Amino acid sequence: MKKLIAFSAIAVFAFTTPALAFQCPKLVKMINDTAGNRFDNTAQNARIAADTASKLHNEGKHAESEKVAKDALDKLGVKY
Repeated sequence: MKKLIAFSAIAVFAFTTPALAFQCPKLVKMINDTAGNRFDNTAQNARIAADTASKLHNEGKHAESEKVAKDALDKLGVKY
């Protein structure tokens, strides 16, 4: 029984972690789509934040990447 519980916990962790990691690119795309044709300072800062979030995502720092991206989206006034 203990082996079954341990295996179940490992399986849940293994399948949910990659799923959460894919939210970063979605958020970065939302930033780029929203700031795409805008030339104001907020849009410029959002593009920089999108680049930062993308780099953090590639480094495996998904929580930090998501925070940076969500902050940029908040400043752009986008609901995610």
